[in-house]
Amino acid sequence: MSPSPLPYALFPGSAREALTFYQDVFGGELTLHTRAEFGRTDEPLTAIAHGMLTGLVTLYGADAEGNTAGGSSGANSAGGSAGAIRSEGLMLTLLGTAEPSTLRAWFARLSDGGRVVDEFQERPWGAWDGQVIDRYGLHWLVGFELARED
Repeated sequence: MSPSPLPYALFPGSAREALTFYQDVFGGELTLHTRAEFGRTDEPLTAIAHGMLTGLVTLYGADAEGNTAGGSSGANSAGGSAGAIRSEGLMLTLLGTAEPSTLRAWFARLSDGGRVVDEFQERPWGAWDGQVIDRYGLHWLVGFELARED
């Protein structure tokens, strides 16, 4: 049982691509199930009905109802690329979830093809963090605090 809510993103036809990207960034085990595998008859049958990335970072996702593989039309918060979701008023946090060097690498990878909202930088209180909306539209807050010596 998980001690906190886990994100479940509905992608506009880009779940396979997005979840594979997140596995490449964070590592872990990725399991994808198509609509056909679940016995569904809504098209396209190759769309992802349920996907889960488990490991240091856990993320669930699927293709949203009514969207076809290959993305959607219209602009989005990641800069207008097809296949991105819109998430306003919500951030996924990766604060202190890994070593500082790993968190910096994750921030850089999530920024590739996305939009940096707030550069990864040291804050006046000594913590390091930054915000990015990745190429699939998810808004991330990534950071860490260095151990203080008393």
